[in-house]
This record gives sequence, structure tokens and C-alpha cells, in this order.
Amino acid sequence: MTHPVSGISRRARVLSAGLAAGVLVPLGAVATATPAAAATPQVTCTSAQSGLAAKLTKDITAALKNRKGTVAVGLRDRTTGTTCTLRATTSFDSASVVKVTVLAALLWDAKKTDRKLSARESDLAYAMITKSDNAATSKLWRQLGTGKIKAFLAAAKMTKTVPGSGGYWGLTRINAADEQKLLALITAQNSVLSDNARAYILKLMGKVVSSQRWGTPAGAPSGVKIHVKNGWLQRSTHGWRVHSIGAFKGGGHDYTLSVLTHGNSTMNYGVATIQGVAKAVHKDLTPTAPAARRYTPTETPQEAFVAVPGS
Repeated sequence: MTHPVSGISRRARVLSAGLAAGVLVPLGAVATATPAAAATPQVTCTSAQSGLAAKLTKDITAALKNRKGTVAVGLRDRTTGTTCTLRATTSFDSASVVKVTVLAALLWDAKKTDRKLSARESDLAYAMITKSDNAATSKLWRQLGTGKIKAFLAAAKMTKTVPGSGGYWGLTRINAADEQKLLALITAQNSVLSDNARAYILKLMGKVVSSQRWGTPAGAPSGVKIHVKNGWLQRSTHGWRVHSIGAFKGGGHDYTLSVLTHGNSTMNYGVATIQGVAKAVHKDLTPTAPAARRYTPTETPQEAFVAVPGS
């Protein structure tokens, strides 16, 4: 279930989302918050390629100048041995980006008994990732249970990720460091996820509907394969959480990018912050790609509205 950012009232969106999810979200839980100015971000980058770390540090910092709210960034490019971090351990409510973790946990659990996903599981996984379907996610979350979710997180060494309680998977606590660990497992051979599982996750992340392909893909060169999952959630504290995680391969690079934010006044404000960072990263890693051939996301981004308790 998705709702456009504009075109219907906030009250209508909240009531509709709560009824569809079987949980009515009190309006007080989603009151618009005015973000406070954050301290000047201190980005830390390292690279085996001369000059790249300094350029990324400068350009990511410039992209975040005067942006309000709290932003965390994780970047890793295997090709150039490059990493960037900003508030890597700051914790955020996950919103829909946790859906990649749910799928990875499902495939990890299936691997233990050497079984393939059932037709039902495949259909739910497809809807969960490509359309950010909340009902499909809730079904898989209940099937796995927090025990199996926690077991996968331990295997993945995502030690600071805490599953949401009471079935509220959108309130799973995440950070940029753990999201980068997850993306690393999805994009390179390892003992946690099979090669088939990794390919399956990337396939679905590559088929996300166009209205949800905003965020980290912004500014990626046309020759780069885009795999993305986004999420947003509004609450009375910290305003809008808006997140985007992505994996990119092509143009001589193999990199992953996570940008997590909260304290945004609107969803679109958070999207703009993420896309400013993404454009800087893609341009610095692939400077020869012409501007006309870089990816431009839709101007009316959509995501599924995640049900949360009244707090």
C-alpha cells in the first residue's frame, strides 16, 4: 500500500494507513515536528585512491551544509578501497528499510534446512521489496518471529540492530554501520547468505517501482546497476525519519551507500537531504559520467506508510 506525498490530507493518510494495517495510529503520534539545526557534520573518509577521500569528505560535508535534522552516512567502494562514515552508530527507527533485513533473514533461515522459498513466500517477498507492501512484510515478520530475526542479526554481526517489539517491525532500531554490514553481505560472497540468496535480494531491489526509486540512486550514472530500498515514518519525536540504502555496480565501481535521517520537517525535506549526499558520492566516484546521463528520481516520491503505536 502506497500513498502519494501530496494530493491527500495528512489526516486522511494517517487514518487510511492505520485502518489498512489493522492498527489505528493516533494523530498525536504523527504531528509535524520542526527540526532543530544539527551540529556541523564531521564526515570521515579513507581511500586507496589518491585525493578521493578528501574530495568525498569535502563534497558530502558541503551537501549537508545548513541541512536540519540528524543525518548518518555509510559508504564503501570495493574498487577503490574507499569508505566514508558519519554518525555510523547513531540509532534510528528503521521504517521500511528493515524489509531488506526481513528478506535476508527469511533466506538465511531457509538455507539452514536447504529449502527453497515457497510460492507464497516468494510472492510476499516480491511485494515487500518492489512495492514496499506492509501487509506482506507483517506476514513474513510473524512467520519468522523475533527469535529468528535476532538469530540472523547475530549471524550477520549486526549487533546494534534491535527488532521492533509487538509486531512493529517499522520501529526496529538500526544504524548506518549495521546497514553497511547488511549491504556487504548482499553484494559479496560470504558464509551467511548463499550466492542464490544474494542474487535474489539484489534482483528484487533492482525492480523497485519507479515512484520508490528515490534517495541513494540520485545522480548514479546510467551504466550503473541500481539496487535500492527506502523508507519513511513520521512520529511526534524526531519528526520524519527518511532513509535510503543502495547498492551500485558498474562504471568500474562496486559500492554501497546508506543514508539515514530523522528530524525532518517533511518527507520531501528528508528525501532532498539524502539525494544531495547521493549526488555528491556518485559524482566523486564516477566523475567522467555526463550530467545528462545521470539518474534523476521521480519528483513525487512514494513509500508505504508504516503503522506505529501511539507514542
